[in-house]
Amino acid sequence: MQITGEMLIGATAVRGKDATLHAFDPARGVDLQPAFGGGGAKEVARAADLAEQAFDTYRLAPLETRAQFLEAIADNIVGLGDTLIERAQAESALPKARLEGERARTIGQLKLFASLVREGRWLAATLDSAQPERKPLPRPDLRLQKIPVGPVAVFGASNFPLAFSVAGGDTAAALAAGCPVVVKSHPAHLGTSELVGRAIQKAAADSGLPEGVFSLVVGAGNTIGEALVAHPAIKSVGFTGSRRGGLALIEIASKRREPIPVFAEMSSINPFFVLPGALAARAESLATGFVDSVTLGVGQFCTNPGLVLVLEGPHLQAFIDYAVSAFEKKGAQTMLTAGIAAAYEEGIARRDKSGVERVATGAESDASCPALPALYTVSAEKFLSTPQLEDEIFGPTSLIVICRSEDEMLDLARRIEGQLTATLQMESDDVPLARRLLPILERKAGRILANGFPTGVEVSYAMVHGGPYPATSDNRATSVGAMAIERFLRPVCYQDLPQALLPLALQDDNPLNLWRLRDGELGPN
Repeated sequence: MQITGEMLIGATAVRGKDATLHAFDPARGVDLQPAFGGGGAKEVARAADLAEQAFDTYRLAPLETRAQFLEAIADNIVGLGDTLIERAQAESALPKARLEGERARTIGQLKLFASLVREGRWLAATLDSAQPERKPLPRPDLRLQKIPVGPVAVFGASNFPLAFSVAGGDTAAALAAGCPVVVKSHPAHLGTSELVGRAIQKAAADSGLPEGVFSLVVGAGNTIGEALVAHPAIKSVGFTGSRRGGLALIEIASKRREPIPVFAEMSSINPFFVLPGALAARAESLATGFVDSVTLGVGQFCTNPGLVLVLEGPHLQAFIDYAVSAFEKKGAQTMLTAGIAAAYEEGIARRDKSGVERVATGAESDASCPALPALYTVSAEKFLSTPQLEDEIFGPTSLIVICRSEDEMLDLARRIEGQLTATLQMESDDVPLARRLLPILERKAGRILANGFPTGVEVSYAMVHGGPYPATSDNRATSVGAMAIERFLRPVCYQDLPQALLPLALQDDNPLNLWRLRDGELGPN
């Protein structure tokens, strides 16, 4: 499939005239061809209007049609073959194996949501029978199901050109819910986005769906994204990126005539607690695994363990020494974009001036857009008195915070902001301290790990990839896993409607063969 530099508005390909953009090869430091035509408010309006026109037709289509559509997208992405991987590699400098794994994850989550659609539990079909003889007042017939909220705006992420981008988790969840999607392409992945966008566009056409089910817009700067969130046809937003970017979109959404939810994943430093028993039992393997996790993908994971909490004790220095040795063996590598590399350097410069001690620096290299790994230590007292130390630095760096007592560690845990993850490295004799920490961490994080490393997010039914602010803008949601569909649904109650008007999920004869909650009893009723 050839990349043309066009955006996809419904069933058509359109070359924007508001700006000229190029994707950039961060490894070679050169622009990539072809040039893309950036659009503006006109293209956004067309895409959003088409999405609104398609909404009722799409949401009322048979569930099997929706499931097959998601599977067709997955098959079309597979059909792109090496063309997709090679372009994504050129635009991101990510290794081929990493991108092949990310493609597999993208396909897997599309198929997971196809399975979920067929299953129908997400409809939450609930029936409360009428009680005409009830005193003092009769009860009407009440039935409930969840319906899609409407067209959804999705913003492609910088660090996952496939799994959190055009056909990523937000898009898959929204389409599964029955919501048309308008994606704003990330400027770093213009060619990758077009290839995947055309795969979705073809799947929609082959499935006989209205053209507004999917559009892909491209634009320079923030204008096109702001116009997308402000458009009245858009009813929800999925975003993965910086705190500043997420908050800007939230502000636009909140000032609309009809405010809408923005599900933004923004920033997290993922505290990594190394408890005394674990430190004594496996300091070397812990240090090595921690450093590998910090530097994985040049540290460009939202679950990167950017904060390590340890207690003073006889085994602490060994852990630090092992970590220092491992860090110094890690060389500078190319980051996703020149802008991300510059932001990393700025963050490291601020940290160097903050009074913490840099104890390790990675090896220099001739990489373009480089990030040099850096490890720091600081006392808990200094950390608690220096708020900027809690700022996320997106890249291969981490800060070890040394606590004088368990109470100080608990106090620090209470003071940190909301997180995507929190990790407990522990042995059996650490259980009492872990038990004290757990209630605090439940309030602070969306996922709590024991004896693992937070980088790596499984796509499954139980996964939560979310957390209290500023990790996300809504701590009730997840952007990964089956529960991600809940972001794009809302409940509707039907009172005394005749059978002919009821949705299939709520009709007496249960034509969809769903498990339903009828009069408080769950079953295939």
